[in-house]
Amino acid sequence: MRLILFNVLLLAWCTSSALGFSSSVSSSLGKTTHRSWNSVLPPLHVSIGLGPDKKMEEEGGEEATDDPIGEEKKQLVAGVDYEIPDHESFRTSRRSKLDEECDVWFGALLGGEDDKGVLGELADEARKTLLTPVPLVNEEKLPRDHEEYTPYVSTKLPWTPLVPAFGLEEFGLPVPRRNAEAWRHFDVASLVAQNYSGSCEGTGKVMELTDDQVKSFQAQLESSGSWLADDACQARLVYINGRYAPQLSMENDLARNMDSDDSCSEEIKSYLSRLTDGFTDELVTPVQIGDDKVATSYKKLSGPDHCLGEPFSQFAINTQQGTACFAALNTRRTGAVAYVHIPEGKEGDESEERPKPVLILNAVTKNGGAASESEGMAFHPRCLVVAEKYSRLSIVQSSIDLDDMTQHVPKFYNGYTQIFVKDGANVTHSYLEESGGIVTAGVEMSDDSVEKGQPLPREIEAARPELKDTHFEAIDVHVMGDDGKYEGTIMSFGGSGRVRVAHSVSLLRPGSHATINGFSLSGGAQRTDCKTNIHHVAQGTTSEQIQKNMIGGRSTGAFRGRIRVEQSAQQTDSQQLSRSVLLSDRARAWSIPSLEIIADDVKCTHGATVSDLSEEELFYLRSRGLDRTLSRNLLMYAFANDVCTCVDPAMLTSVDSDRGLQKRLIQRLENVVPQGDRAVKGEFQSI
Repeated sequence: MRLILFNVLLLAWCTSSALGFSSSVSSSLGKTTHRSWNSVLPPLHVSIGLGPDKKMEEEGGEEATDDPIGEEKKQLVAGVDYEIPDHESFRTSRRSKLDEECDVWFGALLGGEDDKGVLGELADEARKTLLTPVPLVNEEKLPRDHEEYTPYVSTKLPWTPLVPAFGLEEFGLPVPRRNAEAWRHFDVASLVAQNYSGSCEGTGKVMELTDDQVKSFQAQLESSGSWLADDACQARLVYINGRYAPQLSMENDLARNMDSDDSCSEEIKSYLSRLTDGFTDELVTPVQIGDDKVATSYKKLSGPDHCLGEPFSQFAINTQQGTACFAALNTRRTGAVAYVHIPEGKEGDESEERPKPVLILNAVTKNGGAASESEGMAFHPRCLVVAEKYSRLSIVQSSIDLDDMTQHVPKFYNGYTQIFVKDGANVTHSYLEESGGIVTAGVEMSDDSVEKGQPLPREIEAARPELKDTHFEAIDVHVMGDDGKYEGTIMSFGGSGRVRVAHSVSLLRPGSHATINGFSLSGGAQRTDCKTNIHHVAQGTTSEQIQKNMIGGRSTGAFRGRIRVEQSAQQTDSQQLSRSVLLSDRARAWSIPSLEIIADDVKCTHGATVSDLSEEELFYLRSRGLDRTLSRNLLMYAFANDVCTCVDPAMLTSVDSDRGLQKRLIQRLENVVPQGDRAVKGEFQSI
């Protein structure tokens, strides 16, 4: 750098010398006059990297003092050198027209002061959290000797307007935004275009059924394969359109319906008030981070240089699942809570006999129990599970349709499930989402492939009423005891137009373990989104995850799996694998596994594959006498069966049974079997 500067200065001096010499040469009547160099050019003082020349300082006198170099920086005074902006006037300056529609849509779901559920004070706190705008403050730059000092601070200039992160312009928790990381591959525009502001008639009250209704609903539940008899389960809680149906349920000490927070203990209230995505900063249990230190704050995990910081920051929001606002909305509007509490067991009891499941069944009628003719309605199922020390539990959640011969009304299902696993407890969790009817087959076919006079499958699918339904579910699991174990199997193969399941597991104590098995089926014109977050916080925790996705028709399926290993989670062993099958040229698949590792002594792996059905395997099956459609269906079922067998055995029944889970899955797979050949063969050939 010094050599370059010297060359530049030397070139400038030579240029000035040449100009001076040419000006000093004159020709008059053939007479040439030469001037002395020193009389024409001033001396050139060059100093590189050594500061001003002493001689120049002496000769320059007062001029040298005008040089800004070496002067003390002038302190700018607010109101004199610059104007302090009105930050509040810029709060909504970055909102687009669609962003405004998102805020109006969510505000309609929240309702007024009188629109609340059964959780009393907790519901009021949730509303206050949603309606309290985030403060517009500049990020503070701490001194170097401060224990929380970090150089990674984004401090804006004092005259720069401060604006909130995207999604926080109007509400206190981030609401959907089309370009937000959590909603990037979801159809936000069509979501907020549908009005779901209606409510179920009698929300918060127990549903009283006539004898005929009891027989009719029970017969439908049995035929759908979601019903478990009294001797096949420990307890059964049935909800129809978000309202508790005691005549179809079997309550006991293990499971009951909670219709008020008045009789809850402080511990249960603290669980019910928790929000997802780190917006409840206090950890469920303290985490050991050193010989004599414990961590209790979510935002400060892994120290100032690696922590996520305030959940309201854009940096933290980019890592979130986008479920906090819907969890708060559920707390505000839920009409009933399915409460499962398993008492403390015996230490060392590792019986191989699997406990009978506790069944929580959410059934939805065609009109969703709308109070009157409305454009759409919403209901907010809630489930709370607490497994005490050394207990064992198998819980099954199922969401299905009921045909009550009413007119279809667009529905928004906003579910929120919380599971807390204490020392040595073992929880097996099965979640089955099969509401929203069945998608139309053959929608990927072009117009030329359909016989003349026959309706186009994609037009039939576009007119299907269930395409206006939306199903959201947030599952928040905290393994808060030493050697606690959680195994979750999430299967989504319903027909709702938009399906979004977000699954989060926090491993907070040494020896805790989580296994997550997931399957997502998307067909017709559906939009499905599956998000998982496994958070390793304590030392010596382990996790295993396999996610299988099948996308056909003209649908879009997305999977985003995140594993974060904090600095305190040394000796972590985590494995993640996502496998997707893309069945048609018209379908789109997104698969995004990710690892965030702060600790330095871990064993973590992740991977993702996207493929078509293997032509070699199809050729082998066809050579044995099977036609193309049956061969494809067989391969598709084999792909999904690995996850299907992880569901509680009570829900599987016999493979040949018409009511078994395998049979229902096969029927839905038949509707997404691709018709005809792929336009590009051989591009994806192995799974």
